[in-house]
Amino acid sequence: MLKVEHINVYYGAIHAVKDISFEVSTGEIVTLIGANGAGKSTVLNTVAGLLHSRTGSISFLNQPISNTPAHKMVSKGLALVPEGRRIFLQLTVEENLEMGAYTQPASSIAPGIADIFDRFPRLKERRRQVAGTLSGGEQQMLAIGRALMSNPKLLMLDEPSMGLAPILVEQIFDIIKELNKAGTTILLIEQNAQMALSIANRGYVLETGHIVTSADASVLLNDGSVKKAYLGG
Repeated sequence: MLKVEHINVYYGAIHAVKDISFEVSTGEIVTLIGANGAGKSTVLNTVAGLLHSRTGSISFLNQPISNTPAHKMVSKGLALVPEGRRIFLQLTVEENLEMGAYTQPASSIAPGIADIFDRFPRLKERRRQVAGTLSGGEQQMLAIGRALMSNPKLLMLDEPSMGLAPILVEQIFDIIKELNKAGTTILLIEQNAQMALSIANRGYVLETGHIVTSADASVLLNDGSVKKAYLGG
């Protein structure tokens, strides 16, 4: 579904992502793990069209997307839940969801919102509440719901557990598993490597802008060097 080949991304003179290649197949959960500053978010933002690589190529559903503007990625079936949620704080829950559906026909908006409320009953209870007054976990659910309103084929999640209490982290990961079971392919960036690898099919480990290893998630969970660096073992 997604193929990234030999991308190099710079912030001015800083070489943040160094010749990275990876792929995501339909129906998978693939995770990129690594320490803060390893380049994970930069990779995701480059795939989403928010940043651009100086080299290489990115294709989605066998179509090149390297030079596609970010706002056109959504209509291609690719949605990003950004780090820090980035919901519209002054709008209500329902208005945030409507904003997520800007690429969809008007007739699909009400059924789409109903589907999100089925999946996230907490959001239904707060449908008319201003989003900025929600708890962190509720804001994360809203960010995921807003992305799902575009009916994505590939959902990219950037640090969905950040700042959440452990019980909410489990809820968010349960939601990710359910979405995948229902047919959404997932690309997940997560500092909680243990949780990410426990639900993923495959993983890639990033260090200082490089992919240093990749394998089935179960293999990485039991890899001594990965355990020592990222799993606290």
